[in-house]
Amino acid sequence: MKQFALAGLRVATALLLVVWGLIRVTAPEKGAGVSAKYYSGLGSAEAIQVAWGAALLVIGILVIIGLFRRFALVAQAVVLVFGALTIWKYLLDPLGLYLLTPETSNVLFFPSLALAFASLLLVALREEDRWSLDSWLQARRAGQ
Repeated sequence: MKQFALAGLRVATALLLVVWGLIRVTAPEKGAGVSAKYYSGLGSAEAIQVAWGAALLVIGILVIIGLFRRFALVAQAVVLVFGALTIWKYLLDPLGLYLLTPETSNVLFFPSLALAFASLLLVALREEDRWSLDSWLQARRAGQ
């Protein structure tokens, strides 16, 4: 059960990066709009969105297949934790009761908190996750 849960968590968290990467690569104006609205315009240029989208795709695919996990899982954690930190008001006040207003709140951002901690958990339990390409390659090398 542990292997299934770790592999499932790895794939599920990485799919977010893949989806957002695809959006930024195929429709950079959507990523730019999100950047302008929630991240003070940081990186809103379409060329930056395409490059960022490509990076998210690469990280997401590496995490899904479990290759170069030592780096890919950390990269994913940086992306998801930084993303959660930048929307801290939405995480602390998802209903718009004290930091935001009901009109400016967005409860759909709240799962970002779970994704950030899930990504940290994957880094912490990397050695326990045996259903990965890294583990398969390591076992294959050990058997030679």
